[in-house]
Amino acid sequence: MSQNAITKTIILPDGREIIIETGKLAKQADGSVVVKMGNTMLLAAVVSNKEAREGVDFLPLSVDYQEKFASSGKIPGGFLKREARLSDYEILISRLVDRILRPMFPGDYHAETQMTIHMISADTEILPDALAALAASAALAVSDIPFNGPISEVRVARIDGQLVINPLASDLQRADIDMIVGASMDSVAMVEGEMNEVSEEEMLEAIAFAHEAIKVQCQAQLELAEMVGKLQKREYSHETHNDELRQKVYDATYEKAYEVAKRGRANKSERKDGFASVLNEFIESLGEEHEFDLGLIKTYYHDVEKEAVRNMILNDRVRLDGRQLNEIRPIWSEVNYLPATHGSAVFTRGETQSLTTVTLGTKLDEQMIDSAMVSGSNKFLLHYNFPAFSTGEVKPNRGPGRREIGHGNLALRALKKVLPADAENPYTIRIVSDILESNGSSSMATVCAGSLALMDAGVPVKDAVSGIAMGLITDEKTGNFAVLSDILGDEDHLGDMDFKVAGTSKGITACQMDIKVQGLSHEVLSQALAQAKDGRLHILGEMNKTISAPAADYKPHTPRSFNMVIDKEFIGAVIGPGGKVIQQIQKDTGATIIIEEKNEKGHVNIFASNQDSMNSAVSKVKAIVAQPEIGEVYIGKVKSIQPYGAFVEFMAGKDGLLHISEIKHERLETMDGVLEIGEEVKVKLIDVDKKTGKFKLSRKAILPKPGAEAQQ
Repeated sequence: MSQNAITKTIILPDGREIIIETGKLAKQADGSVVVKMGNTMLLAAVVSNKEAREGVDFLPLSVDYQEKFASSGKIPGGFLKREARLSDYEILISRLVDRILRPMFPGDYHAETQMTIHMISADTEILPDALAALAASAALAVSDIPFNGPISEVRVARIDGQLVINPLASDLQRADIDMIVGASMDSVAMVEGEMNEVSEEEMLEAIAFAHEAIKVQCQAQLELAEMVGKLQKREYSHETHNDELRQKVYDATYEKAYEVAKRGRANKSERKDGFASVLNEFIESLGEEHEFDLGLIKTYYHDVEKEAVRNMILNDRVRLDGRQLNEIRPIWSEVNYLPATHGSAVFTRGETQSLTTVTLGTKLDEQMIDSAMVSGSNKFLLHYNFPAFSTGEVKPNRGPGRREIGHGNLALRALKKVLPADAENPYTIRIVSDILESNGSSSMATVCAGSLALMDAGVPVKDAVSGIAMGLITDEKTGNFAVLSDILGDEDHLGDMDFKVAGTSKGITACQMDIKVQGLSHEVLSQALAQAKDGRLHILGEMNKTISAPAADYKPHTPRSFNMVIDKEFIGAVIGPGGKVIQQIQKDTGATIIIEEKNEKGHVNIFASNQDSMNSAVSKVKAIVAQPEIGEVYIGKVKSIQPYGAFVEFMAGKDGLLHISEIKHERLETMDGVLEIGEEVKVKLIDVDKKTGKFKLSRKAILPKPGAEAQQ
């Protein structure tokens, strides 16, 4: 029996279609849709418990995006041959959706909610990450789950000078702007992307263009919900409040919290202790016999602390640590801190510190990629680690979480724009940032430390890259606002925006923005970007005091590399039967040799730990692929002796006939006793048979003629 699905079609600016379908699949979920563009299809299903767990005062939301290998006609690799834990790529898409969905739920909704998005059909030209949030929001739109949406996300790219929504994957390779923008009908809420050193104005133009397309997608979801007829959202009551206690906490603590905020203490722990003392003093004032809920007291005091800090910044125009709004914390940095690494740097800004290393490896170190959409390799890796001690906490080490993967990806995007092109870079590059202290914007500290470490390693980067995190405090009633440069962790938590911008002196290379308030104006966003540029350039100036250009050479212990291109016909000769030739060269020289066939040519990468090893390996490979030249003199080795002459290997894998008449000027009647197998002999290439390709050698051509000395 067929199911009658309800569908809604969205028309993109260039005429292509996105179709949303509901009522056909996964009907036991609270809400489910299939979103289709081209042959790419995503199934989104959402379920939310009817009640919140006791004691939960937040939204336990999980968002999981997964690509089914069958969607592209592939079987997973590995031993299990089934989809395993989410890949980094799937986690990054899950984060893109989570970051825009989470703030759109009502603040007092605490029921456990799970959003699952599966790619069930793949189109190599239609990228699924730009459709995932649309699918998630549409699933919520047709459900009874409370949600202040709809929202959507699109990819906006500038290709050949033109802005395009959700471009084809093949066209995206030519883009100089590539961003995912998330928004509701009236507000941009999330931006993440990378650019080729573009200006702030160009980025703002792309964001505005994306928002216009998102408005159309939001309207389509509202119309789909009307078609379904499931508009009544469920009733819930997940919070119990005591208004009398709330006022009591406010009256007793607000002024004191304001004074703590105004002291301008640079040390995070001192500020924390100051705010905590206000709370403890209030609790003690209630006496031991009080019957108030301590949990509610702490919740209300948190609200008081947030309001006091925000008002202090707006009114007094100074920060929690005493800085001016646009002031950057003190910076110090050092390179070559770890002498045994290929490159290293320490970057410290205020109470945020990154110790970063660069390791240069061979092609054998490339990361193999096996996903439903992509199979290949990656030669630039950046790993970000955030140990608990960096914030003075005790937590079990469970490996990198979604936050670490997201922060590492942002730093990778910022730095990859200044790396040499693959054709000019023989190395696999791995950057590792270990955060040793954290109080705001450790991902941007990773960008700065990574840039310094790349230069220390001698990688020929185009320019230095720095990053800065911007914050925002707004007052909707008065319209007053404050843009904060280089935000603290507390300012991130209490503020209305977290806007990370990375780039060179020429322009932006990566950005990530999360906005927590509705209707952020173009004026505010423009000021934030302009202030971010000033801060970014200031940080670059401080970094340049440590190192301003890549080191002239790699470290002595860095593996040396040499690239050469050979004719396709010589690939087999270098490898040899069963790999014997290349294995022998590697054994003799200690070098690593990798050969690939690309564009009808053989690309040879040679890596060695020292120059002597490199020179030896290069000369051996060159000897194999060298083309014999008539008139050149070679030192050959006698391979066999025949009555009419000897066959001499004068180049690797190339034998020529040294005829009996070409051995000496004197006439030889026999080859007996003239030459021995294995004997080295200097010969001259005198001819190559055009029909057979056989080589003709001569020894007498390089010997002085008899009587020449007597004539002199």
